[in-house]
Amino acid sequence: MPPTLDALAWPVRTDRLVLRLATPADHPAVWRYRRLDEVTEWMSQREGDPETSRARFLEPERLATTLVVETGETVVGDLKCAVADAWSQVEVAEQARATQAEIGWAFDPEHQGKGYATEAVEALLRIAFDGLGVRRIEANCFADNVPSWRLMERLGMRREIHSVGDSLHRSRGWLDGFTYALLAEEWAASQSHQSGANGRSTWSAPT
Repeated sequence: MPPTLDALAWPVRTDRLVLRLATPADHPAVWRYRRLDEVTEWMSQREGDPETSRARFLEPERLATTLVVETGETVVGDLKCAVADAWSQVEVAEQARATQAEIGWAFDPEHQGKGYATEAVEALLRIAFDGLGVRRIEANCFADNVPSWRLMERLGMRREIHSVGDSLHRSRGWLDGFTYALLAEEWAASQSHQSGANGRSTWSAPT
């Protein structure tokens, strides 16, 4: 089985950022920006009051799949990386175990315009492909969430699904949805052309 996030060596560093596993102590910093209207607009659930939000943040499954992004000592965002089984026929189901990951992110609007999201999610792709050994990564968003899908496209992810009117937004009604994906071999090919690029992260394999 591929390693889990907590089996990897942390922190992971890029040129400007530090990525590490979330801890219960990170909740106040994460809640501070996730409760903002411009952030929660596209989240699947509002954060609510601090106590309710903290209870959700501390759920073992969420902590196990959440990374925080720091610059200096400031938390500027958080990332999700949830490994799952790929769909398969029954006879080959074992080969599909833990072969793909769903990723997601939220960033503090106060730190927008600095390229932090692109740098952090690029590092997340590297962690999932090179560290966790998955073969496919997916991400989903509302079609109206333009910054999100533009970020995916900057990182080479491919729009695979444009679902029409299938996603119910709490205030905007029924919207279209997008699914983007990237395969490990596509990622490797893109990196072979970008060796030495800025924002490249480093990490250590689990011991």
